[in-house]
Amino acid sequence: MSRPTVTAPGTELLATYPNRASVPRETWISLIQQAQEQIDVLVFSGTFFAQSNPHVARMLASRAADGVRVRLCFGDPGGQAVAIRGREEGIGDTLAAKIRASLTYYRSLLTVDGCEVRLHDTTLYTSLFRYDDTLLANPHIYGQPASANPVLHLKWADANGWFDTYADSFDAVWASARPWTPEPEGTTAHGQD
Repeated sequence: MSRPTVTAPGTELLATYPNRASVPRETWISLIQQAQEQIDVLVFSGTFFAQSNPHVARMLASRAADGVRVRLCFGDPGGQAVAIRGREEGIGDTLAAKIRASLTYYRSLLTVDGCEVRLHDTTLYTSLFRYDDTLLANPHIYGQPASANPVLHLKWADANGWFDTYADSFDAVWASARPWTPEPEGTTAHGQD
């Protein structure tokens, strides 16, 4: 397993990873478990998020029950941005299918107070995973799946730094996203929860 590159103490950038798979599974889980105020996720499909932790919806519901605001924002499978990204990655409509599959893991969250799931139709330059004042930013490289791209592990240090720039980006996409309403034919099983 690759080791993260660690920067000097006191800086906003805590670590970098050569690709998303290099972020230890334990890191993803502990960030969810330790969040006290908010969890924000901005992705196209985010299939790894549930597949690496099939109980993620239960964990998010538990955090919401403890007063943590949970906001999940996925690509709109019928949107132009998803179609373009699918073409750029050379996978066509497979990305839209991946999003539909990923959403099934989160269906149970639609009735949980404190949890919201939305769909965006924006060009997504970076997948974002925010847990209070910690953020994992997964920049997208043209033609490459997000999983093959690096991850920046950030901790809020001061206003107007990288952290705030990425957090503001999430808020802008969230504001333009629409609430997810599952399609009637998709009301059977939801992921592995």
